[in-house]
Amino acid sequence: MNTPSPSPTPASKPPFPTWHLFIPKSYTSWREGYSLGDFKADFFAGLTVAVVALPLATALAIASGTTPDKGLFTAVVAGFLISLLGGSRHQIGGPTGAFVVVVFNVIHQHGYEGLAVATLMAGAMLIVAGFARMGTVIKFIPYPVVTGFTSGIALIIFTSQIKDLLGLTMAEGEADFISKWSAYFAHLDTIHWPTVGLSIGSLAVILALKANKKGVPVFLAAIVAASVAAWALGLPVETIGSRFGDLPHTLPTPSLPNLSLDLMAHLLPSALTIAFLAGIESLLSCMVADGMTGRRHKSNCELVAQGVANVASVVFGGIPATGAIARTATNIKSGARTPMAGIVHAIALLLILLVFAPLASYIPLAALAAVLVIVAWNMSEIEHFRNLMHSPKSDRAVLLVTFALTVLVDLTLAIQVGIVLAALLFMKRMSDVTEIESGVRLFGDDEDDLATINTSSIKPEDVPDGVQVYQINGPFFFGAASRLADILGRLQQQPRVYVLRMRQVPVIDATGAHALWEFVSKARSSGAEVILACVNPQPLGVLERMDVAGRIGPECLTSSYREALAKSREIIARDAAANPATT
Repeated sequence: MNTPSPSPTPASKPPFPTWHLFIPKSYTSWREGYSLGDFKADFFAGLTVAVVALPLATALAIASGTTPDKGLFTAVVAGFLISLLGGSRHQIGGPTGAFVVVVFNVIHQHGYEGLAVATLMAGAMLIVAGFARMGTVIKFIPYPVVTGFTSGIALIIFTSQIKDLLGLTMAEGEADFISKWSAYFAHLDTIHWPTVGLSIGSLAVILALKANKKGVPVFLAAIVAASVAAWALGLPVETIGSRFGDLPHTLPTPSLPNLSLDLMAHLLPSALTIAFLAGIESLLSCMVADGMTGRRHKSNCELVAQGVANVASVVFGGIPATGAIARTATNIKSGARTPMAGIVHAIALLLILLVFAPLASYIPLAALAAVLVIVAWNMSEIEHFRNLMHSPKSDRAVLLVTFALTVLVDLTLAIQVGIVLAALLFMKRMSDVTEIESGVRLFGDDEDDLATINTSSIKPEDVPDGVQVYQINGPFFFGAASRLADILGRLQQQPRVYVLRMRQVPVIDATGAHALWEFVSKARSSGAEVILACVNPQPLGVLERMDVAGRIGPECLTSSYREALAKSREIIARDAAANPATT
């Protein structure tokens, strides 16, 4: 009898080296040859990005509930390491809007010490995920989930800036969305009109410069203009200096937070969220860079770099960091050729911190709030959100649930529920595309049948009495496995032989293999035999490794549908010979 040949086992394949997956692009670029022209291009691109990153780093730190200097520390330390160790030629790392919500909540509940612990844990998770080669998996997070929590974060960032935009006199105690807006409406009578004027002026400068598309660093220009206007006109508005005092001139001395097991247990959900956001946004940023340059990034190397950068960031008094899509795009548009541009950007920020830190005290918080309003608008992905509202109902449900939970409850819960919903929908869709059929459609459509016999040579009437034929169409995953078990329950009279045609099953998982054995076991307990016809290499390999093929028996595995029918006739004939009185 011809049985399908076993698929190659992993042990029979030559070992494939994986160390090259973790070689940073900085080394690759240097090894390929680094010229003076490359350095000039990277130098000016790095300076340009530093000018863009400076106001964003301070503004995002303030929005996160911490001091502006921590945003600069993050941009310097994490930005340097992400470029030095990362898997993308053009990635620019630093604080981003994606972290604002989770960082604010952790600081609100546990202080900066708690944030440092959560970020260290997240960094370790990212390093492990990178070496476990999870980079390719993270990129497959469903689009409605990503859009839902990104849009929700954008709305929360906008909400958090209303106080500074309007100059309201109120406490900072409200953390959740509804309470914040209730407090804003309750304190509308405290609007500070000079602050409102400065906010509107800063927004006008940003929008006007963006419309001109002259390549001017619009955020920095707006902040400089607002600072000069506030100083020259003597406007009584709140500044970085009046709220936070003078910024430090140097990086802080490296130190580790107190890593108590009790605190780490409490912060585990927040650490998972930080790691998830850092992984998602960094890889999305890499993909955007690949699309703009035609190059390819190393996703697992990038995750390791993100992990190291986040650990180092909090050691030097920073906050969580990841790849910044807008700054990465600016880097590319400015002519960057290698990761040296990102390194220059980090060094330039360090020099700015050393030399110009005292001037930051004059920056009005209203101008930084205007910058964050634009950041929130860019993050909101209004067009993408609108397009998803025309997608299938299931995708819309995932989008809206993730968005609502992000805004009204908690970002960590929103991500968890969104991914679980998407996974459940995936199971449903997989079960919908996987069919278990019987009837005349099933005859003569296997590839090997077509190659060896006429498709009309096997007709329904050629199937012996007492034989029931089924064909499984599509991947046999957990979502569809239960259908096979339902077959026995639906039949009024059990056949003597089941033939399962599996040519259209490209892959099977552990649940599918287990369901297949359960089907065979129940059929045999009721006196029926099961024959598997045309099992593909991947399913056969899984069945062999799980010993399902051995328990079914090689005599019940056939290489073609015709052979399965012949085997069925043998079983029917043997029964007839053994029990002549029943024929």
